[in-house]
Amino acid sequence: MRFLKLQLRFLVPLIITLIIGSVVVLGVMDRLALRWFSRDLHMRGSLLASAFSDSIADSLATGQRYRLEHLFERTVKDERLVAVALCLPADVLGLHSSAYPAELSCKQATVIAAQTDPSWQSESGPVHIGVYPVSSDSGLLGKLVLLHDLKFVERRTGDARRQLLMFVLGLGFAILLITMVVAQMSWRGWISSVRGILHRDGHDALPGSTRRELEPFIADLRLRLRDLEDEYRLAQGSDARWTAERLRTLLRTQLSGDEIIVVSNREPYIHEWQGEQTIVRRPASGLVTAVEPVMRACSGTWIAHGSGSADREFVDAHDRLMLPPGHKDYALRRIWLSDEEVRGYYNGFANEGLWPLCHMVHIRPTFRESDWETYRAVNRRFADAVVAEAHSEDPVILVQDYHFALLPAMIRERLPRATILAFWHIPWPNPESFGICPWRREILQGMLGSTILGFQTRNHSQNFIETVDRYLEARVEHEHSTISFRGETSFVESYPISIEWPGSAASADWPSPQNCRDEVFSQLGLRAGQRIILGVDRFDYTKGIIERLQAFEHLLQHNPQWIGEVSLLQIAAPTRSALADYQGLHAKVHDMVAALNARFGRAGYTPVILQNVQHDQRWLARLYRAAAVCVVSSLHDGMNLVSKEFVAARDDEQGVLILSRFTGAARELSEALLVNPYHVEDVAQAMQRALLMPADEQRERLASMRMTVQEFNVFRWAGHILSDASRWRLRERIEARVRRRRED
Repeated sequence: MRFLKLQLRFLVPLIITLIIGSVVVLGVMDRLALRWFSRDLHMRGSLLASAFSDSIADSLATGQRYRLEHLFERTVKDERLVAVALCLPADVLGLHSSAYPAELSCKQATVIAAQTDPSWQSESGPVHIGVYPVSSDSGLLGKLVLLHDLKFVERRTGDARRQLLMFVLGLGFAILLITMVVAQMSWRGWISSVRGILHRDGHDALPGSTRRELEPFIADLRLRLRDLEDEYRLAQGSDARWTAERLRTLLRTQLSGDEIIVVSNREPYIHEWQGEQTIVRRPASGLVTAVEPVMRACSGTWIAHGSGSADREFVDAHDRLMLPPGHKDYALRRIWLSDEEVRGYYNGFANEGLWPLCHMVHIRPTFRESDWETYRAVNRRFADAVVAEAHSEDPVILVQDYHFALLPAMIRERLPRATILAFWHIPWPNPESFGICPWRREILQGMLGSTILGFQTRNHSQNFIETVDRYLEARVEHEHSTISFRGETSFVESYPISIEWPGSAASADWPSPQNCRDEVFSQLGLRAGQRIILGVDRFDYTKGIIERLQAFEHLLQHNPQWIGEVSLLQIAAPTRSALADYQGLHAKVHDMVAALNARFGRAGYTPVILQNVQHDQRWLARLYRAAAVCVVSSLHDGMNLVSKEFVAARDDEQGVLILSRFTGAARELSEALLVNPYHVEDVAQAMQRALLMPADEQRERLASMRMTVQEFNVFRWAGHILSDASRWRLRERIEARVRRRRED
């Protein structure tokens, strides 16, 4: 009985309050709805009057009244519009649609339209009357009278009233339920202490006994909230996941009709001669891996350097072709560079200067005046190509990577209304390191031609902002991550790049992991039962290949049980072989491999298998599925997508990822075995741990990483960048409209 009374003390006032509140809210909602609909009808009428002005003027001038009558009859086919009439000067009723009420004169319509509630009761029901002047260059032609049906207002108001009532009832039921729970808990005694504190205006702290009673409830509540959050995320997972279709939907809704152009040095597909035949291959590039699926979804234009020996054989007269091979998802425009331009722009300034400058790998950058001039000239050529390919004044242009630091400002000069998104795939150094570059100001000014500047990590974007703050006279707003320079504002943000998650159709084509092992072992001459530690990289000094070999040597030296059981398969795709630093790296790696194989090799066993060739994605997927361990030991990397490709390929949730702490991927794939690649023993111990890791632990780690890579895929990366771009475009259009109005 006491418990029932306690509940009634809460429930009765609450029910009364809900009833009164519902009545008040419904009344206010009705008035607001009528006001909103009246305003919308007035705006619609003004637009119709403006649209009809030219037609009315022409019809009156030529005497072709039948055209105007026909226009009025077509207009009233709209279910909301009842009738249309034209009142000539001196309130004389001129032309009108057949449904226009004869008893409604022009003068009466004008009087009703001027009232606060411009409604009128016709034979068919209530109508809204609007009177709008119609003018031409010669002066006032008359007034357009529009009669809108108000029945749809009543229908919509009724629907809204019912929905609001259901919401209030649901809210009331929820509040009642919560109140009953609170009342039941108060029956146990501890609510009396809280009530005592409330009566004293809350100045007294809870007694120790009360705190102890509340702690179990708080702990249970927090646990339940976490459970609910997990359930919500699982329920929303499929809907919230980014896919190619969702990206296309974003383009249709937020960037409808907007032109998408991508600019990069590396092309997505290369045509090369192989004897008398031509082959098509995809280059070993994280940029291509990430951007190519986005272009297939966007159907835009990709501008890149045509570097293949057979590239010219497959383009049309305008140096274009449709890709991917066998499909026409997007266009590729190839730019031809001379050997001298490649030496100065690509090998010289980009890869002997900017590449080591941005990577902390203790390779000194080299800057030459001639390389800088060539770099600037090539950036200008690509800017000309962008302008030539653009079919509108405000395309969306995605400038990729350090090869085109000057390009955004060059495009901005020619296409001031373009939305330019520059993404820097490699790390951005701290201000002191970047200060080494002799042309640091020119590079920063070129990049600030971008609308949005994207980097792989928050640390890289902050380094860029601090660098601009150090070397340019620009207004930097750290709180909003914006930089204002020479009247233009750039938004600086981190957008961690990723890969396309393999769909069910793609993964269905994969052989089973056991079949992949059989195929790989057969090709490599490995015996059954051996295990592979896999490394997949470009042959670059930033990838830590030497440090990886040293760690593997340490593993075999201190754990001889792995000799004959484990081989290191190192895939090193050739790159920049014309540069001296890379030639030295090649020689040192080959010498180390030869020494390791001579020291630990046995009959039928090769400790290190080095393949200095380019493999296609299908074969790499088989290697990922066949390997027991994948090692990514980059000394410094923007993201490194090999780690994500390995995780995506292991649908059996077996295998171990060893990942350098100095990659952007380490911030997302924390369940990998994170290592310091400079610490040989640390990497060797991680290899030992990976080889001994139980299957259950492998499954737990890979399952978590696979969820991360699947959710944070390349379409999410592109979607976030393009969503930010659409917001900036909308803001700029509004600001431009406001400026025009002020000028008028």
